[in-house]
Amino acid sequence: MKYRTLVAGAALVVTAPALSATAQASAGTTATTASAAGPAAAPAAATVRGVYFDYKDGGVRVTAGPGGRAVTIPSGDGSFVGQFSASPDGGRVAWIDAKGRLHVRSAAGDKVVATGAAYGGPCMTPAWSADGRRIAFPRRGDSEAATVAAVGASGGRVTVLGRTLGVCHLAWSADGGTLAGYAGDTVGVHLLDTRTHRSRKAPGIRLANHVGSVSPDGRRVVVRTISADAPGGDGSWPVWYSPSIYDTMTGKKIAIPVKGSALSAHYLRDGRLAVRVKGASANTIVVLDRSGKEVRRVTEPATARRLGLLGVTG
Repeated sequence: MKYRTLVAGAALVVTAPALSATAQASAGTTATTASAAGPAAAPAAATVRGVYFDYKDGGVRVTAGPGGRAVTIPSGDGSFVGQFSASPDGGRVAWIDAKGRLHVRSAAGDKVVATGAAYGGPCMTPAWSADGRRIAFPRRGDSEAATVAAVGASGGRVTVLGRTLGVCHLAWSADGGTLAGYAGDTVGVHLLDTRTHRSRKAPGIRLANHVGSVSPDGRRVVVRTISADAPGGDGSWPVWYSPSIYDTMTGKKIAIPVKGSALSAHYLRDGRLAVRVKGASANTIVVLDRSGKEVRRVTEPATARRLGLLGVTG
């Protein structure tokens, strides 16, 4: 598999790119709103909370907040702990070790649920299904396109979902039908249909080095786009980034109708869009319904201001 920038040994590097006003303004290039996908929105009173992460002493710590219990994966044998993702509720962390073993770690302990996973690129992270029952992960191989398989969160039979060039930072749609990921060389985003086992390249996205989320029906994808002369990065989870949303069928860029600097965006299971907005003392999660109307605003804990946001539940 090709990578635009090579990962140096066990080093974990998280780079926070500058948010540009131009990038924010370009989000409004179409009148279509970013949340116009998926089923009807849930009531605005639904609980909304973030699932956060930070790197600590070579390992990683994931916390569902506020008040959630942290799940920590230590560096252990000195290998980097970059290939991880949190369950939708933040209570479990799937991660891949240097021997290609897929683990699920929680407060109850750590269990190996599959073997033969790809290891060596932080962007090759596992992805949880929306119900938290299954985990998709890239398998070890020597070809540019990687095989993606799935296993139950408690282990069991491993099933092959297909092959794709877009194996980096996989995001699984809530309907279970689409896995979206960016190519290791950052040239485009690919969508793997878990039913037909076929993969296709999304139009309109020329360069991207992160996939943050995909809408429940796979029609919208949240990415971090980069310029032609920008470094691809090592693929680690970004603490924050300026999100762009694209229609995966037409390639059109979709507006994100929020004020301020957006730090990430995440689709909820019912099709609403949660946008993290930068604040002076605390960041805010703004929830939009399918029409792009704000239906809820939640102030994050001040202690989470400098943490990365893996996902939003609600």
